[in-house]
Amino acid sequence: MIKKKIINDPLYGFITITSEVIFKLIEHPYFQRLRHIRQVGLTEFVYPGATHSRFQHALGAMHLMTRVLEHLRTKGIEISKEECEGAQIAILLHDIGHGPFSHALEETLLPGVKHESISYLFIRDLNTEFKGALDLAITIFRNSYKRKFFHQLVSSQLDVDRLDYLHRDSFYSGVMEGTIGVDRIITMLNVSNDQLVVEEKGIYSIENFLHARRLMYWQVYLHKTSVSAERMIVNLIKRAKHLAQAGEKLNGSDPLKKFLTQNYTIEDFNTKPSLLNIFGQLDDNDIWGAIKIWRTHRDPILAQLCEMLIRRNLFQIILSTELINKSQVEKVRKAVCKQYILLQKDGAYLFSHGTVSNEAYIREGQTINILMKNGQVADIAQVSDLPTITAISRIVKKNYLCWPKNVSLSS
Repeated sequence: MIKKKIINDPLYGFITITSEVIFKLIEHPYFQRLRHIRQVGLTEFVYPGATHSRFQHALGAMHLMTRVLEHLRTKGIEISKEECEGAQIAILLHDIGHGPFSHALEETLLPGVKHESISYLFIRDLNTEFKGALDLAITIFRNSYKRKFFHQLVSSQLDVDRLDYLHRDSFYSGVMEGTIGVDRIITMLNVSNDQLVVEEKGIYSIENFLHARRLMYWQVYLHKTSVSAERMIVNLIKRAKHLAQAGEKLNGSDPLKKFLTQNYTIEDFNTKPSLLNIFGQLDDNDIWGAIKIWRTHRDPILAQLCEMLIRRNLFQIILSTELINKSQVEKVRKAVCKQYILLQKDGAYLFSHGTVSNEAYIREGQTINILMKNGQVADIAQVSDLPTITAISRIVKKNYLCWPKNVSLSS
């Protein structure tokens, strides 16, 4: 057994690692890659402090899982050493399948392939390498374990993943509206019929958690400048893929060129084991390195997008609950094509439109259940005396339209 390892985290202080398997997983190149993938993509364009990584988040989530399980034991919930380690590993590796810029490029570099699927493939591959040591973690990750509260702690509407990223993203962005009472929530967690519940006296902490999540979406994750920057990098990679697949030479790292020149499916990952290893070498640095090179590429659209991102000359954006009609989109398209002297099909790379949604709490999904003093279990939306909880459970959508600042729509 290794000596006890400690990692100093700015949110929780010392994170202790006593498991040899977990320490070796953290040391593995697949996991170390997460150091170079930003947790909140291009949000630093709005909040300069938001440069934290998925590596930090994964360690933080594992720490919270440890604390939750230790606390549940004090309430008489039997949790074996093997179950504890399995849950720790499941949450540690839950985001290991994220690619560069996480959600922003998920549907661009690997269209149709979800990061959860890649995470499972990474965990399965690691399990082979670690000779079955991750068997229980895989069962928990896939929600196949008989004690369902373990998976709920990994993935639900009140999991330790959300507890850490809300707390961490609020801290690093400086958006105090996202502050949640992590300690209080952990103290109020319990298990009833092998389902995760919150004791009744923790209702107010959960109400605050849901409000904070809603505010963080509008103020951080879906901030209009963040949306604009993300649409630009999506268009940039789409243009690079279009050029690469048309035979145009693009300089960049070998792993990046691999995924620019071909569109791979999840079946390809299952039938070509080397593909997972290549994807495991991709991070934000591959994209930024390529952007710095492509800013002088002979393709004017790719070069323009690269130059704009590097200089933070972002698209101006309309973000509204009002519908954006076809005539507005067409007006932008024509103005962009006129300004840059482009064909209509090429003009699409220099503007973007679509919809973003804020899903703070989905009642139709796995609900957040409150354990009442009389022993009954009820949905938070039913027992909360705040009408806003019911309002939060409605999905709110906003429509966006963005285009270069030097393109005038007045003419």
